[in-house]
Amino acid sequence: MNYNLLSDMGLGNMDLTYLFIGAFAAILVLLIIVIVLCINLGRISKKYKKFMGGKNAKSMEKSIMGLYEDNKLIKASMDKNKKDIEGLYKKFEGAFQKIGIIRYDAFNQMGGKLSFSLALLDENDNGFILNSVHSSEGCYSYTKEIKNGLSEISLGEEEKKALDMAMDL
Repeated sequence: MNYNLLSDMGLGNMDLTYLFIGAFAAILVLLIIVIVLCINLGRISKKYKKFMGGKNAKSMEKSIMGLYEDNKLIKASMDKNKKDIEGLYKKFEGAFQKIGIIRYDAFNQMGGKLSFSLALLDENDNGFILNSVHSSEGCYSYTKEIKNGLSEISLGEEEKKALDMAMDL
């Protein structure tokens, strides 16, 4: 029996050395690809074993359920904190946040600037001005209500300065 496979394929005049070199190069490339794939498979296998570190699937399910419960607790805590912060913000909104104080000598005779006008305002510019006038006969204090940065009663020069100072903050 005579096999003329190369002749049947039209390669009868081809030198077999080139054919063997080509086949050897293809085998070498395939061998390199197999080595790279084995290395990658080893890395993935290590990660998989680490991920599946429990003894069985139930231990992994237990771990996942534990994480799920922790997540629910964190979310509930976050919601509570958010409500608490909103409540504190509403309370803080009404607290005095802006302060202006002007010291002055009411009668130009006492010295030491013992009289003062104190403006206390909240976030919405509501509050009051406390004016304390010190004289040789005594000390007199009175207040004026402030709504939205305005007073229904006319303000003295020092009271206006204290109010402007507080509103600039």
